[in-house]
Amino acid sequence: MSMKLYVGGLAYSVTDQELEQFFSEQGKVLSATVIKDRDSGQSKGFGFVEMEDLKEAQNAIKTLTGKDLSGRTITVNQARPQEDRRSGGKSQGNGNYRRSY
Repeated sequence: MSMKLYVGGLAYSVTDQELEQFFSEQGKVLSATVIKDRDSGQSKGFGFVEMEDLKEAQNAIKTLTGKDLSGRTITVNQARPQEDRRSGGKSQGNGNYRRSY
């Protein structure tokens, strides 16, 4: 069973290939993606790595959190499911609410 990992604190210069190579020392990497700004193409400083084996992914979290990658200390966690972004983060309510002061 595979596991998707969130990788934060990436240097803006880190590429998908570098991320994959860094994690491949811990086990088989299915995918590695640095998230980039849609307009500028600049890295947002985080990415995702999907590892084939659950135990290897859990080991990568323990082993690589706090490690240096291209001069930056990274954090590694299990990725949370992507939130539904269609609503733009706003409530779909009808606007009938009270403020409490």
